[in-house]
Parts: sequence; C-alpha cells; structure tokens
Amino acid sequence: MRDPYKILGVKRDAGQDEIKAAWRNMAKAVHPDHNQGDPTASARFAEIGRAYETLKDPKKRSLFDNAARMAEAKANEGTILQQRQAAREAAARAKAAQANAERVMEELARAATQKAAADAAKQQKTGAAEPPEEMIERIFGTQARTAAGGGRAQGFTAAAKRPEAEAGTADKQPDAAKAEAEQQQAAEEAAVQASAIMQPLSLLTSLVRRFTGGSSAAAPEKAPDQFVTKTVTVDEVIKGSWVTVDLGEGRDAGFALVAGTTEGHQLRLKGQGHKLNGMQRGDAVINIHIASDERFTVNGFDLHVVLPVTIENAVLGSEARIDGPNGPLTVTVPAWSGSDKTIRVPGEGLANVEGGKGDLVVELRIMLWEKPDDKVTDLMRSMKNGLFL
Repeated sequence: MRDPYKILGVKRDAGQDEIKAAWRNMAKAVHPDHNQGDPTASARFAEIGRAYETLKDPKKRSLFDNAARMAEAKANEGTILQQRQAAREAAARAKAAQANAERVMEELARAATQKAAADAAKQQKTGAAEPPEEMIERIFGTQARTAAGGGRAQGFTAAAKRPEAEAGTADKQPDAAKAEAEQQQAAEEAAVQASAIMQPLSLLTSLVRRFTGGSSAAAPEKAPDQFVTKTVTVDEVIKGSWVTVDLGEGRDAGFALVAGTTEGHQLRLKGQGHKLNGMQRGDAVINIHIASDERFTVNGFDLHVVLPVTIENAVLGSEARIDGPNGPLTVTVPAWSGSDKTIRVPGEGLANVEGGKGDLVVELRIMLWEKPDDKVTDLMRSMKNGLFL
C-alpha cells in the first residue's frame, strides 16, 4: 500500500477532522459513478478508502507511522554506511599513493647523493636546475605532470559552475531537469575521484620541489589542500547547525554552518588537511552541497516553493497557507494571477554574509479540478467561439 498521507494529501500530524475532510473531497471527486469513462476510477476510489481506514483508526495509524519511521531510519543508516565505506576506500587509495610518493623520494635521494658533484658542476655552468614539473614528466610521463599541475584547478572550475547549473534546472522540463541533475551528480563524483588521484601527484610535486631546492618563492610552506564535499540539509543551514565531516584515516572535523552558507559554498579548515613529513599540515577545504528538499528549492540565498491554486482562486484572488522555513505563513494571491506569477516573501530565505536573509519565492501553479465542470466548460467554449449567452 502506498503512503496513506500522500494518497489523501495531508501531513503526518494532521488531525482526524482534516483527514476526514480530505477523504470526503477526494472520494466525491473520484467516485466511479461520476467518472464512468475512467477505467481507473474504481481502483483509485478503493485506494482512497483504504488510506482513510488506516488513518482514522489510531492503532492502524500508529503501526503505519512506526513502520515508516523504521524504514526511513534504515534507509538513512544504509546511506551513512555507504558514505563511510566510500570515504574509507578513498582514504586507503590516498594513503597508498602517498606511500608510493615517499618511496619515489627515497629513490631520488639515493640518486641525488651519487650524482651530487656532477649536478652541482652542471648547475654552475647552466645556471638552472631541472624544474620539479619536468622531473615529474621525466619519471611518470606527460599525463602525470598535467594532472599534478592542473587537476586541482579543474576541480575548482567544476565547483564554481555547479550553482549556476542548479539555478537553471528549475526552468527546464522535468525530464531534462532530472537528466541534468544526474549528469551533475556524476560530475561531482568524478571530481571527487579525480581529486583522490591527483592530490598525491600534487604532494609528490611539492616534495620534489623542496628536495631539489627549487625557488624559495614558489616552494609551499605546507602540504597541499585536501578537498572534501559535505552534504547538508536545508534545515541544517537555516538553523546554523554544527556538522562533522569525515577527512579519512579515522579523522573527523566539525564546523558550524554560519551565515553565508549556500550551495557551492567553500569553507577552509586551517591545518586539518594532508600531513607530510618535513612540511606543515595542509588545510581542509570543505565544499558544501545542499541535499534536495521536498519543500524548497535553493537558488542562491532564496528558497523557492510551489503553491497549487485553483482556477477560481487565481481569477478572483485568495489567501493561502504555506509552509515557510520558520513555520506556516499566509500569502495573498492577487486576482487574475497566472502560473507565471511569483509572490516574494522578504527575509524568509537563507542568511547571507551581510547580515540579511534571502527571500521565500512562492511560485503559483494553476490546477484544474479533478472532475470536469459543465458550467466552466460552456463558459470556455463561449469565450473561444465568441458566443455570449
């Protein structure tokens, strides 16, 4: 059986009167006697009846609520376990790559000791030592040099483009938006995997630069940054919650979601990144990703919500109750409002760095009645054909 709350279109904390009213309205709309041309009317009517039977009985309703909570908890537990397993695997790959880098450095040290005199004489004649990037290219090939030098910049580019892509998704058709969301998720996963592969090469480049005595101005004083993506909820951002992120190797870091946090926001945790012998520990750069929410869509610091409106309320105007981020709100639908109409409620969005807040943007969607109305049909036909009765 599907979720009875969704079938009747009521919230989980709805009272018995609200549930009964919703059942009566829907039962009248889908009754088989009024929908003789619809072969699915009987099944829909029966489903509405079963949903009402479940929710009107306190025992049945309690059993369903408990089962739903257990299912949600199990799903969340599975997601958390998968994330932790992926983090452990990424940490193991990074640790293996770092071990390989240290082994290569030992080989370079032995080779440099044997050729120290010759290299010093050559440097005095030419006035220049072999750049670290060229040494990486000579040992590992051109592709490794490109990854070590440009991989991280590509990661930043992908992160910078993400908010723009998500902002444009809301204006597209559902199938196109879904496809773009899947492509975006795949791109994010690819960026994380690329970061796990390219960061050890960046570490190796830094080691070679320090070992070979490269220019002191270009030599980093600490290890390269470690990039991690943290997924948070809209409610956590609104409340400014304290969250933790897994940095691998059994390390966790905690931080607060301060004002200015939105999709694609970056947070730098000083001295909590990679650790490399002979170098200061690098920083951990946290990329914030806001999980999809069934109530709101995030666009910068604004929150968007869809409000269904019947034809008569759209034409004549009305007041409607909506769920805002901080509780229920009443909005006024102006007379003669179309589906392109938006109502902006100032200060009900996410907090920004200037001390203010974004807006709650209510997008109107005109809905037809479940059952055709003969009077409305005749009126539309008269207006279309230019006939006035």
